[in-house]
Amino acid sequence: MEFQYHLPVNLLFGRGKSDAVGEKAAALGKRALIVTGGSSAKRSGLLAKVEGLLREKGVSSVLFDKVKPNPLTTTVYDGAALAAAEGCDLVIAVGGGSSIDAAKGIAFQTVNGGDINDFIFGRKVSTAALPLIALPTTCGTGSEGNGFAVMTNPQTLDKKSLRCNAIVPACSIIDPLLMTTMPQSTLACVGFDALCHNMEAYLSALAQPLTTIQALEGIRLCAQSLCQVYEDPSDLEGWERLTLASTLGGMVINSAGVAAPHSLEHPASGLKDIVHGKGLAALTPLIFEQSIGGAPEKFALISKLLGGRDEKDCAETIRELLSKLDLTTTLGEQGISEADVDWLAENCLKISAAGLSNHPLVFGLEEIKRIYREAI
Repeated sequence: MEFQYHLPVNLLFGRGKSDAVGEKAAALGKRALIVTGGSSAKRSGLLAKVEGLLREKGVSSVLFDKVKPNPLTTTVYDGAALAAAEGCDLVIAVGGGSSIDAAKGIAFQTVNGGDINDFIFGRKVSTAALPLIALPTTCGTGSEGNGFAVMTNPQTLDKKSLRCNAIVPACSIIDPLLMTTMPQSTLACVGFDALCHNMEAYLSALAQPLTTIQALEGIRLCAQSLCQVYEDPSDLEGWERLTLASTLGGMVINSAGVAAPHSLEHPASGLKDIVHGKGLAALTPLIFEQSIGGAPEKFALISKLLGGRDEKDCAETIRELLSKLDLTTTLGEQGISEADVDWLAENCLKISAAGLSNHPLVFGLEEIKRIYREAI
């Protein structure tokens, strides 16, 4: 048995821990760029709270609130330009995975400059970025627990992740109380994303003992909590379990990577800007159905953890879960058409070759096209 596991992330987990953001920021810098979306952090009062906690500890702040779902490389450039102009020495992400990913990109771009796509595609390498604090308000991407930052190039529509230890948050403050204001539809999407991270990392060819332990626990926690919290948002213990499952999913893909569902979904949301969790919901059962022979014992265990019997009903068990979350959908319902299939499949091979190679069965171009057509 041989493996390597390295993940230099500092997690502060628990109800009310967001109160520590000022103290943690003061240890890292004096002027923070707060990166968030346009409205939810403001509406909930969290943004004002964070700004106040920073002031109490002597940290000034500048607001960058231009982040949209499926963040763009151009947004990262805009945020980095503001951080540089304002002399920021620290970045604080407040929001969901899009805000955290954009903040990671901004922290990296501020220091490195140039074309960030060179780093995304591995043509250049850097180990430098501004320190980052992540304050997640959704339990899905797990971006608080890894060195990935997914973003879309609006010129090519390539949706791909920047990956390096420099953008692992210096501190991630994971407060389950911040999750409870999510709309029900958002919860369904991000919760299923968290489940997929754990399932795909467990199935991955890069899985090793530590990632397997984390991934199986993440699947178990999702199975315990996702539908319960969806039906009863006052269940704080359920929020804790689901939030931990999300963070575990982020951590585990840092080492084991993702597999075919994420590999096929990224081109779809890159092309049509669809909600990531809905894209995964349209694709995952179909992909798993056609992958059972590659790792029947693993699909059997996934099924059992989710309430099924064995590998034969794994896909159907996932469909039943999606139905309970009102997340049953198709790519066609998300705006994808037959005319998009060739581009999607070719882009998938271009940007997601690593994830495809991790899957228990490695799909070729025509098989990928067939899955896309079935998902429409």
